[in-house]
Amino acid sequence: MDKLAHRHEGLDLSDKFRTGKALILATKPFAEDYTLRSWWCILSTIGYLSLTLTACLLPIPLAARIACSILSGLLVLRLFVVYHDQQHLAILPRSRLAAAMMKVVGLFVLSPSSIWTSSHNHHHNHNSKLRGSNIGSFPVMTKEKFLDSTRSEQMLYLFMRHPLTILFGYPIIFLYGMCFYPFFDKPRAHWDCLFASLIHISMGVVFVLLFGWTTLLLAQTLPALIAGALGSYLFYAQHNFPEVSFHDRAGWTYEKAALESSSYLRTGRLMAWFTGNIGYHHIHHLNAKIPFYRLPEVLKKLPELHHPKTTSLHPVEIIRCLRLKVWDVKAQRMIGLVEAKA
Repeated sequence: MDKLAHRHEGLDLSDKFRTGKALILATKPFAEDYTLRSWWCILSTIGYLSLTLTACLLPIPLAARIACSILSGLLVLRLFVVYHDQQHLAILPRSRLAAAMMKVVGLFVLSPSSIWTSSHNHHHNHNSKLRGSNIGSFPVMTKEKFLDSTRSEQMLYLFMRHPLTILFGYPIIFLYGMCFYPFFDKPRAHWDCLFASLIHISMGVVFVLLFGWTTLLLAQTLPALIAGALGSYLFYAQHNFPEVSFHDRAGWTYEKAALESSSYLRTGRLMAWFTGNIGYHHIHHLNAKIPFYRLPEVLKKLPELHHPKTTSLHPVEIIRCLRLKVWDVKAQRMIGLVEAKA
């Protein structure tokens, strides 16, 4: 990160401290996709995933099938990020074919477009607000509100933020939260959630009837568990980390929410590829129209973004993030449950 601070060649350093609308406008030149590259990202990811899932069905050594199953989970995660970018119209915004393909992908990754678009757009417009940010995101209570809540309200809140809920994001957050619940809550608005559920269950039945229970575990359950756990944690850690800030509506700005309430999650190159650069989350929130493959370019070329609030996938960092439970208004930081009750 320190190296980035010295890469100012070709930049107007008088603009080094752009803020607010000026900073957002500085990101606009990057909000253009490269058509061929976008198609390559979509088709190659689908192609790799098709190969690894097919390998899970073949009579090859079990160790090889398990390895392909793990790779499938990571590729489902990448496909989800590609889908997420297209839903933001960051890639192929004028392609009807891409839009149709991504609707199918949304059903496959248990994030139908009707619920994903409405909840995720709300999240971008209300990120870091103490009120109204729970839609499309993990809920955040102030310490005072948590302590004043009933026992059942506290238990529900803690369940939604519990590490096991994140670990089992596949059945809890995606299958139930993104498919079952939205359909039964508003069936007309979210009919595609029922369709996604039926497709997913039908695939499982076909795997069992034609190939057996082992294939079900390797071709569907394990990849979904891996993608669901990683996807849930990434989304959690991007807005629940030690240096995060939350604001009342009066003190909220779009730029502040992006830079102070969204993390830069540091990963190696391999995980950056599997996660579709979603770790550059502060830049994504600053301008959601920037294609995921251009986010590292933005970080390099805009000096204002060289020192973001960071976290990582290191076990110590993961534990630090998962321990955070409520927002302490007086201390202006997230704290753990023991500290809140003390």
